[in-house]
Amino acid sequence: MENYNLNRGKYFYVVGLSYKKADEEIRGKFSLGEERKKALLRQAGKEGIDEILVISTCNRTEIYGFAQHPFQLIKLLCDNSNGSVEEFQEVAYVYKSNEAVTHMYRVGTGLDSQILGDFEIIAQIKKSFTHSRKAGMAHAFLERLCNSVIQASKRIKNETDLSSGATSVSFASVQYILNNVKNVSEKNILLFGTGKIGRNTCENLIKHTGNDHITLINRTKGKAEKIAGKFNLTVKDHGELASEIEKCDILIVATGAQSPTVPGSLILEGKELLILDLSVPKNADSSISGMENVTLVHLDYLSQMTDQTLERRKAFIPEAEAIIDEIKTDFMEWLGTRKFAPTIKALKKKLKTLKDAEVDFQRKKIDDFNDKQAEIIGDRIIQKITTHFANHLKENNASADESLELIQKVFQLDDLNGAISENRKSSGTSVHREQT
Repeated sequence: MENYNLNRGKYFYVVGLSYKKADEEIRGKFSLGEERKKALLRQAGKEGIDEILVISTCNRTEIYGFAQHPFQLIKLLCDNSNGSVEEFQEVAYVYKSNEAVTHMYRVGTGLDSQILGDFEIIAQIKKSFTHSRKAGMAHAFLERLCNSVIQASKRIKNETDLSSGATSVSFASVQYILNNVKNVSEKNILLFGTGKIGRNTCENLIKHTGNDHITLINRTKGKAEKIAGKFNLTVKDHGELASEIEKCDILIVATGAQSPTVPGSLILEGKELLILDLSVPKNADSSISGMENVTLVHLDYLSQMTDQTLERRKAFIPEAEAIIDEIKTDFMEWLGTRKFAPTIKALKKKLKTLKDAEVDFQRKKIDDFNDKQAEIIGDRIIQKITTHFANHLKENNASADESLELIQKVFQLDDLNGAISENRKSSGTSVHREQT
């Protein structure tokens, strides 16, 4: 697939940055909320990019899509985030064609996660595809690729122990509390932010600490109340954040704001307090780390916590990679047929035109001409001819480009561009079916 593209003159790229080279500050600059993702998709459509997928989590921000040059995608990211091209270039990666496809498989199956085997990213891929499809920015290629990655993720979960044990960021934070706080069941815990990480952390707190006096605060109180009702917890208004911080022994910050939501002014001097900041960018002001008796731990440190579970998971990497290779091979075979499908379609249309002209000619010359039989025979011959060409292209993939060019010249397939456009944009809803 190195020099192969479905969009004429464009190649499939992924541009992005992750925890591997970008610290939380840089990742925060390039993080994209839902509104910015939508704005990016709209801009991409206006700039002639017609198939694109945007992923932004606490550990990575990536854009997958077709472009003439990767800078088109890089510009989209920088235009819709707080990061600059110069900052991006210092920590970024760009993969093209086959490497870009392989990268999505590794991301979606947890092999590229900060915590090995963390499959939470697959939900982001599903959600991102849905947004792209609604915006008219995802067609057959991305649909098939996303479905293929989802399939690989499911098989790795079911057939290996790559995701055995609990080592998500939310669990790692609770594990840190258990290892560093005495009598944790008696401590006052305040959870600020009830998004996905906040919800998961809350569940792990209840399950592993035995603490039932946990207070929840969220800017949208209704979201906190849903979780509180499930676990019979206390909910306070956002305006009571300062007073609740004064009361708590452990503060967990899991908000998704682009600037600090917990300034140093909210922290009492001299009060013993543990703060776990699970946000990207940081939502607890860095000045807090210098305050007496206050321990501030950020998500990056928690993500680096390794234990026997993580070490055990590494043994299943070869099995996971073998599954990816198998499923990716199927995808690449499908991709190979997509390469010549427009030509076969245009050929069939040209042969039908020739058949219709010949049938019309013979109808005028032959008495009692049987139109129905002529149509059946003509269509069967066309089907046999195009099937022979298709089989030849499949069996001789190495020389497919030369064969395609010859077919186009011999049959003068002038309408090939229209066939390519229609073929590329035709897609169903199989990603949606995967989610259900």
